[in-house]
Amino acid sequence: MHLIDSYLPAYQFRELHALDVPTDPPSAMAAILAHRPEDVRLFRYAIKLRELPMRLLGHSQSHRADQSASFGLDNFTLLQRNGDAEIAYGLAGKLWKADYGQVSIANAEAFEAFNEPGNVKLAINFTCQSLQPGLTRVTTQTRVQCIDADALRSFTAYWYLIRPVSGLIRRRMLKAIARRCAAGAL
Repeated sequence: MHLIDSYLPAYQFRELHALDVPTDPPSAMAAILAHRPEDVRLFRYAIKLRELPMRLLGHSQSHRADQSASFGLDNFTLLQRNGDAEIAYGLAGKLWKADYGQVSIANAEAFEAFNEPGNVKLAINFTCQSLQPGLTRVTTQTRVQCIDADALRSFTAYWYLIRPVSGLIRRRMLKAIARRCAAGAL
């Protein structure tokens, strides 16, 4: 069983991508941990476009002391790591809102307990599975659970709007992780 199965066994939306990387699981996990989605140009452009309404309305997160300038990995809460085999992150809120509507989640227990109507819970994991010596399958999976029917209605349109770009970003992220492994930049 994967960590994501423990933290978000029930969900309405899912995105799954994998890439075989010529390295061992410890090196693959090191590359995952070193990778910042913000390092992928497509991610930066997609977030700038996503945050455009917020900036135009003068509500940029960069004006808030408790948030980074843009959405990124820092918005997620580390839920659990299983050595070099897997790591899981989570976040919650009304992610379709211009300001992401994110709820502060302190830790894994708070993520599991979160059940506020009108919101979603999102979990993302990365797994490193040894296929043979020197070859590791790196998989990333995202799951979204809508807490109630209102959240499902609100999130559904947003999901279908962002899903193509999200999938492309995930595939580019896996390629960047593979390049980092190949370059030995860990």
